[in-house]
Amino acid sequence: MAGEQEALERIDAYRRRRPTLKDETITLAHGAGGKASAALVAAVFIEAFGQPNPDELGDSAILRVPAGRIAYSTDSYVVNPIRFPGGSIGDLAVNGTVNDLAVSGAQPKWLSAAFVIEEGLPVDELRAIAADMRAAADKAGVRIVTGDTKVVPRGAADKVFITTSGIGLIPDGREFGAHLVQAGDRILVSSSIADHGMAVMLARGNLALEADIKSDSAPVNGAVEALLAAAPQVRWMRDATRGGLGTVTNELAQASGLSVVLDDEALPVKPVVRGACDMLGIDPLYVANEGCFIAVIPAALAQAGLRALRDAGWTQAALVGEIVSDPPQIVVVRNTFGGTRLVDMMVGDPLPRIC
Repeated sequence: MAGEQEALERIDAYRRRRPTLKDETITLAHGAGGKASAALVAAVFIEAFGQPNPDELGDSAILRVPAGRIAYSTDSYVVNPIRFPGGSIGDLAVNGTVNDLAVSGAQPKWLSAAFVIEEGLPVDELRAIAADMRAAADKAGVRIVTGDTKVVPRGAADKVFITTSGIGLIPDGREFGAHLVQAGDRILVSSSIADHGMAVMLARGNLALEADIKSDSAPVNGAVEALLAAAPQVRWMRDATRGGLGTVTNELAQASGLSVVLDDEALPVKPVVRGACDMLGIDPLYVANEGCFIAVIPAALAQAGLRALRDAGWTQAALVGEIVSDPPQIVVVRNTFGGTRLVDMMVGDPLPRIC
């Protein structure tokens, strides 16, 4: 009890003496490592992420992990614009790393966050981003435990870039891999596709096109656990971010030596998204997602897995295709008349800076 009381007293003392942030915009001084830096970190990030103990404000977070395997992932986010229908760069930075861990079979636990901030960014805008990150972390059940900030001169960045890294714990016996995939397996998509990329593109406002499209930015770790509870023999899993479903399934075909057949009518594309894609000449199979994953599961468990996702609230989950052995290492889309078209690996980037 004495030790706990002493820790609480240190926290109270830290809160009383921590510097106050009075600036309304970011300046180069906020990246210099002095009082302005300390005030920024205390007033924006510590306030948002809830790290009040001065003993935990060193150069590293000290974490207690059980024996076993961990997954470790990192990603950077440079989306333009930084706020778009359905999300912001803040929740995107959390959800993206959480999802990378989840589809690796891990249960996400801790994140770090590093910020490159352009001089002149309004502090209130940074506060809003931090609040989005905290809300996303709470929803995913993870903690942001350490981080870093750098400030660069005007024009050297575009408002703010965020890099997040994450650690998750992998339960015993859980393993995914392209080497486990077999002919006859079914392909399950957790939600509608192409929402995020189209939402960001339209939010830029440089197209004569308006549509009610929102990003699908969301954590998928709860959905992954629901699927694994119903279908523990999942063979392979990925989140379909940059390059979309078309690119991810091509990577699967190359890694497994097998082929993927997608059913055109089964692909969950919202009518408004498909309409926007058609008007812009973009195939929704290549458009990025930020709250959608693809799983390969044995055919015998396919319906159980689908029901589990829908029961967990992922109502647009769908079985969209199957694995075949011949011809090897290609992806095709099959239409209702029995015809097929080849889906190649995406070349170039039709939607720059969407994550």
